[in-house]
Amino acid sequence: MADDGRRGDEDDRGPGAAHQVFVVMECLLEKLKVLNYEEEVLAKHNMKNLSRHYFVSSPYLGSNPGEQFYMFTIIAAWLINMAGRPFTEPQEYDEPNATVSNILAELRAFGVKVDFPPSKLKSGSGEYVCLVLDRLAEEALRRKGFSFRRPKYPTETTEEESVIEDDAELTLSKVEEEMIEEPDEEEENVMDLEALKLRTTHTEAEPSSKPDEILESTVDAAEWNLEVERVLPQLKVTIRTDNKDWRIHVDQMHQHRDGIKSSLKEAKSYLDKLQEDIGKTLEKVSSREKYINNQLEHLIQEYRSAQAKLSEAKERYQQASGGVTERTRVLAEISEELEKVKQEMEEKGSSMSDGAPVVKIKQSLTKLKQEIVQMDVRIGVVQHTLLQAKLKEKSNMTRDMHATNIPESAAGPFT
Repeated sequence: MADDGRRGDEDDRGPGAAHQVFVVMECLLEKLKVLNYEEEVLAKHNMKNLSRHYFVSSPYLGSNPGEQFYMFTIIAAWLINMAGRPFTEPQEYDEPNATVSNILAELRAFGVKVDFPPSKLKSGSGEYVCLVLDRLAEEALRRKGFSFRRPKYPTETTEEESVIEDDAELTLSKVEEEMIEEPDEEEENVMDLEALKLRTTHTEAEPSSKPDEILESTVDAAEWNLEVERVLPQLKVTIRTDNKDWRIHVDQMHQHRDGIKSSLKEAKSYLDKLQEDIGKTLEKVSSREKYINNQLEHLIQEYRSAQAKLSEAKERYQQASGGVTERTRVLAEISEELEKVKQEMEEKGSSMSDGAPVVKIKQSLTKLKQEIVQMDVRIGVVQHTLLQAKLKEKSNMTRDMHATNIPESAAGPFT
């Protein structure tokens, strides 16, 4: 619901709201320059300068979220410290959520209302990132006592001050205006045909008033000269300076060239002296370097030989370590087999020293004896049963025999 309300607010702000973040970023960069962030932040962390739209999130701008987020946390921590509140500088491996929460807590401590989720700052760019840094920069500037004032525009010079009393030169714009105005007057005179017709009709109706003789001036020459001297100041042409005139630019270029020449004359001696000092210093450094190289040449050779021996020893160590690993594997297999044999021997020894098998054998023998006795009894019973069956069969046979013999003997006397 909060996101919907915020989206509605953005829609109400108008179509230019999407570009407002560019203006905020440019103002933020100016405030950071006033706070001297190049030396205190960028030079300390060996970072490059920020562009005009570095923290602006736009599909037309190349961005690196990880780099932008780290830059945002570093600058935010520095601004909080500049504003008078101690804040530990975050590191690259710190938890992003904890870092953002700490920055927002410090922002609330300055009395700024935070009405957006902390996840908006994890991307390292966007409207809320620029807003947070801008408010922190304002707090830092307020702590330093710096405030932006309204610009003071130069007052425009009045016409009287800009008048150049020069009778021989006219500005190009003045001449063009006069050239434009003259055809208008001619057109007016040409177009007023009706007045000319009326005038001609009047002149034809009235008697001609042309003089019959050539007019001659009766004014004294001295009085004429006095009148000319009196009117002459009013006939002077006043020329207004125009900043777009190329003559003014040429004069400025000449002035700047003269200033550069004069400054170059003064600075050339210092530059020549500086160049001479630098050359002497370079010669000293090169001579000292050669001396050090000559002094340390045998040590360098010893170091190289020691380095070669070290590389050979490393190779032998790698070869030996390979054989050791193979032997270690064989030893592990042999030790495993030995453990199995020991376990079997322990099982056999425990079974040999134990009397349980003998007891089992005795119990089995007694059980066999009992079963033998039972079998003997059963055999005796079966034999007895068999004997009775044989006797019974024998008795039956004898009875049958006697039964067949008696009638023969009885029939004998009657035959």
